[in-house]
Amino acid sequence: DCVAGPCPFGDVHLHPPGLPLLDRTYTWDVRASTKAGLELKFSTPWLRQIEPGGTCPDFLSYNIHSRIDEATVNIGTFCRNGSVSRVKLLGGVVLSLHLPWNSPLTTSGFNIANRTSIKRLCIIESILEGESSVTLMSPNYPLGFPEDELMTWQFVVPSNMRASVFFHNYSLSNCERKEERVEYHIPGSPSNPEVFRLSDSQPANIPGSFNMSLQGCDQDAQNPGILRLLFQVVVQHPQIDENVTHLVDLSKERDMTVTIHSEGWPNHVPLLSEPICLICKDPRSCGRVLTLASGTVYRISFLCKDLSQLRITAEKGISCVDHRRCQSKIYSLSVPKAIMQLPIRLHKFIWKLLAPDLINIEITSPSLKLQQHVPEQRCNTSYSYSIVSATPKTELNVGVFCPGGSIEKIQMRNNITISLRTFGKGFINESNHQDLKMSFVPHIKDECSFTVSPNPKAKVYLQTPNWPYGLPPYVSISWYIAVPSKQSARLGFSKDRMGIACETGRAYVNIKEEILGAEETVRREDELLPEPRKMHHNFWVNVSNCKPVDKTQLTLQFWVTFADKQMDLGIILAVVAGAGVLVAIGLTVCCVKKKKKKAQNPMVGVYNANVNTQMPGKKGFFTKGRQNNESHVYAVIDDAVVYGDLLKDSNGSVAPEVDVYRPFDGPMGSLPPSPPPFSFRKDMKHSLNTEGEPPALMDTDQDTYTFAHQKSGPLEDHGGANEKDKGDTSMPLLENKDQDGLVE
Repeated sequence: DCVAGPCPFGDVHLHPPGLPLLDRTYTWDVRASTKAGLELKFSTPWLRQIEPGGTCPDFLSYNIHSRIDEATVNIGTFCRNGSVSRVKLLGGVVLSLHLPWNSPLTTSGFNIANRTSIKRLCIIESILEGESSVTLMSPNYPLGFPEDELMTWQFVVPSNMRASVFFHNYSLSNCERKEERVEYHIPGSPSNPEVFRLSDSQPANIPGSFNMSLQGCDQDAQNPGILRLLFQVVVQHPQIDENVTHLVDLSKERDMTVTIHSEGWPNHVPLLSEPICLICKDPRSCGRVLTLASGTVYRISFLCKDLSQLRITAEKGISCVDHRRCQSKIYSLSVPKAIMQLPIRLHKFIWKLLAPDLINIEITSPSLKLQQHVPEQRCNTSYSYSIVSATPKTELNVGVFCPGGSIEKIQMRNNITISLRTFGKGFINESNHQDLKMSFVPHIKDECSFTVSPNPKAKVYLQTPNWPYGLPPYVSISWYIAVPSKQSARLGFSKDRMGIACETGRAYVNIKEEILGAEETVRREDELLPEPRKMHHNFWVNVSNCKPVDKTQLTLQFWVTFADKQMDLGIILAVVAGAGVLVAIGLTVCCVKKKKKKAQNPMVGVYNANVNTQMPGKKGFFTKGRQNNESHVYAVIDDAVVYGDLLKDSNGSVAPEVDVYRPFDGPMGSLPPSPPPFSFRKDMKHSLNTEGEPPALMDTDQDTYTFAHQKSGPLEDHGGANEKDKGDTSMPLLENKDQDGLVE
């Protein structure tokens, strides 16, 4: 009792000594006037505050309460081996020391000193030597800080070190008067005290010692709320490049944010004991995370020994409001140079593409093209793109793609999210060659459509989106595959069936070449998929899903290879044979012409197939047509005298010559062949003086012009001949023989 008499200042001993080896708790209840203060000074290795309910490694702990009149406030629970060296309290104090049964401790580890009034609830002193950190909590944590109270933390930091404050957990009460705040007294600051709200980013890079105070407010009696705070102070050596600033110019960017953070953020929060990296947008405003917005120019610096611990995540939005203007514009999906110039590795860049109704999005990679990441063909580049098509109700993971493939274009419905993710340091060099572009295009019927232009020597693997979970019900996907010229493609599927059963609708695989009259190959879900097949032209592959009967969804993978076109063996033989025939005909014609020049025999007649023998305006007598009667069959000339002019060299000795029947094998049109010229008819009149002249050809005759010997016996009826001529209407097959007997 320090109110009625003098206090026992000095070291506090453990009494009584010699207690049994059991868990022990020593409690000191010191009563003092609220106009005076008490100081608890702890011997090294000092104390470390822990959260209520926590345990110390050696199971030895101190619990400190402040007594003001009859009310007590829990200042906190502490373990040994920390930085808290002194606790100053207003009024009385209740301190408890908990020892395990096997503890060798024989002294209390603290002493009590008298102090003048501190005019606040308590003061906690923390001595931070070298690079270190301390975690502290407001009194009564996690319950509420006393109403309208003030407390202070004093941090003793070497002048050549830098301290930074981070609030990890806090809540605010409902104030009627005043405002809850944090005040800093920093030596050399022109604006002491510096006042911050608990929601503000707290000071960083503070040189040397400083004080931090927490001020409460008058709370609402009906709904007071809770004021509480858990924070950390980190002390570091000054960084070599702490005065080096980096310019980040985002003034020309729109709808973009850039966040610089530690690796693993936001899922992984660094432990309080881990070394930290700070990002500062001015010398005193630093944090573990810094977010920069478009339209502004920033100058940032880093307080970090190892910048490889930091990462950049950026997000940019592109939307279409006026579709008439959107459809004429091409947007580049590349990382801005302002980000690439920072000494921090880019972790992820996200583009959120928003399209209005009836407008779709087209992604192109004109020069690099894209490769789909599949088990048989994995991406091994320094970066990749993850593409997701989403609506408020559904989400379709189109796939993961990297540069250096065969996919030129992807068209998608709905809104699209493209995430560029980097791997390793190679992206710094490869970022200069990015060629991904997007545009807004008219509505497409499929959920997603790929245009594939493979390398002629490549084997391309393609698979349905949402792999391996399967296409959503009623979704249709198509691929347009370009086959290089002078090559043919071979298309095959990785399994023989779709592997689903439909509850509603049917699932289809459609394959069709892009050529007029091409036959379409269609397979349903209950049929075998097509065997590997050759495709000689550009072709389409379409996959349409149904609503499956169970949770098994449609997943399909197919491959395409290319080879040089090879001419069919039959075609080659036909071409060779045709060439041989043409050569033989040519040689024969040459030989005949040479021998005719030697013989110099007169021509018997000339055949002209282009003369029409029908009189204009008159109807022909051949009602059946020449293909249906025998009017075109020529009779045989069995009188060799007809060839009198050809036999001048035979000395008048003519042996009768009998020829054989030869059917006509020339062209057969609907009109009869043209007659021989009149000069030929005159020659024939002079040569028929033994057998008599044949009947003259009248202008009114529309029958076939024929030669016939007047024979005894019945006449043949050819059905279509002129009945007035009652003679043989067949025509002789004329042969012209040269001196060597060759037939022309």
